[in-house]
Amino acid sequence: MSKDIGLTHVALTASDIAASADFYARYANMAVVHERTDEARGVHVVWLSDRTRPFVLVLSRSDQPTPILGPFAHLGVGCTSREEVDRLCDQARQEGILAKEPVDSGYPIGYWAFIRDPDGHTLELSYGQEVGLTVERSE
Repeated sequence: MSKDIGLTHVALTASDIAASADFYARYANMAVVHERTDEARGVHVVWLSDRTRPFVLVLSRSDQPTPILGPFAHLGVGCTSREEVDRLCDQARQEGILAKEPVDSGYPIGYWAFIRDPDGHTLELSYGQEVGLTVERSE
């Protein structure tokens, strides 16, 4: 069975690929797994992955990234603990990119916060959503 079945990626435009790749490395534990210049369009493209599943975030260089993923539309990243959410939120607060302070919404939403990437796309940091367990139980 091919690993390229089902949801494989989300693609966003980014004004500064290096700054965005650094942001997703720090806040979502993602690394560049593919990089190229699209010869037909002359556009720099990277694929980022946290290597936990066959899924990538595609970033394509653009002078005017649109549409911006937000304010509620977002990418979600599960963290290992509430403390990790708090640590990353402290870091985001210091960088001026914390969009919504952490809140505990109880089960099944858990403890979560919103931050903004360099282009204003929204990233949710969360703990306790149990997405993986919910999917496993549904099988």
